[in-house]
Amino acid sequence: MNQGHVICDYEGTSYRARFWEGQGREYEDLVERIALRRLLPPRGQRLLEVGAGFGRLADLYAGYDHVVLLDYARSGLLEAQERLGRSDRFLYVVADLYHLPLAPGTCDTVVTVRVLHHLVDVQSALRQIAEALRPGGAYVLEYANKRNIKAILRYLLGRQAWSPFVTAPYEFAELNFDFHPSWMAHELDQAEFTIAAGLAVSHFRHPLFKRFASPRTLAAVDRLMQRVGAAWKLSPSVFLRCCTPGSGSAVAGDLFRCPICGLRGLAARGDTLACAGCGAVWAVTDGIYDFKTPVVSP
Repeated sequence: MNQGHVICDYEGTSYRARFWEGQGREYEDLVERIALRRLLPPRGQRLLEVGAGFGRLADLYAGYDHVVLLDYARSGLLEAQERLGRSDRFLYVVADLYHLPLAPGTCDTVVTVRVLHHLVDVQSALRQIAEALRPGGAYVLEYANKRNIKAILRYLLGRQAWSPFVTAPYEFAELNFDFHPSWMAHELDQAEFTIAAGLAVSHFRHPLFKRFASPRTLAAVDRLMQRVGAAWKLSPSVFLRCCTPGSGSAVAGDLFRCPICGLRGLAARGDTLACAGCGAVWAVTDGIYDFKTPVVSP
C-alpha cells in the first residue's frame, strides 16, 4: 500500500544475486555485521527488520524470540523464506514503511540497514518506527553519509559541484540519498529518538583498497576504526543505536494493525486478515503476510 510517497521497489529483481553474491561486496557485508553486533541489544522478545530483503542479516538475531522480516518487495521475502524456512520464529511481511502494519509498542528492537537512503520522507518513516517500538526500545540504523572523506576531497579539488558540508540531503541517483550527520541527528531528535551510540563504518569501500588487501583484512582494520571514527564521521556509512523515551515491556496481544485505518485486531478469515474498521482485507499467501495491496479495498 502506498498513499502519496514514491517508493524504491525491488520487486522482481534478485537483490541477493544482483548486489551481494559474487559482486565483490564481501568487505561491506563483514563490516556491517561487525557494526550490528556491537550496537544490537543481544536479546529481546521481538525484533523487526525493515528492508530485510533476502534475510542477509537474520542470523545476527539469534537472541530474539520472534523476528519480523519486512520488505516492500515480496520477491525478496520469498528468497528469505527459502533461506530461513518457515517457523513460528520468523514472520515474513510485505508492507510499506510509511504505513507499518504493526500495532504500537509491539517491538523491542527495530533495524534498518541500507534502507533510509531510499526514502524521500525520512521523518515520516522514523515516526512509524518509533510508534512500533516499546518505551525504551532500541532502533539500530544505518545511513549513507554525505560528509565522507571521498566527497570532501572531490569537492575541494573541484571534481564535484555539490558540497558535502551543506546539511540538506543529496540525491545522487533517483531515490538514492546521502545524508549529513547533523541533518540525520536533527531528524532523529524530531522523532523523539535519543542517540545512544554510533560507529563509522566501511572506511575501505573504494576498489583501490580491495585490490591490495583481502576483505577480512580490511574488515579487521575497519573494526579498529569504527569507534574512533564515530567522533568525526568521515566514512561512507554510519551506524547508530537510538532509543525511545521511557521504559517498559513490549505490548502483548495482536501484532498487526490495519495500515489504512490503524485499527488493531485484524480478523483471520481463511487465508486473509480482515479489518472491521475500514473493511480492507489483506492476503496471507504461502506464509507471507501481504499488506502492500488489499485484496478487498475499504
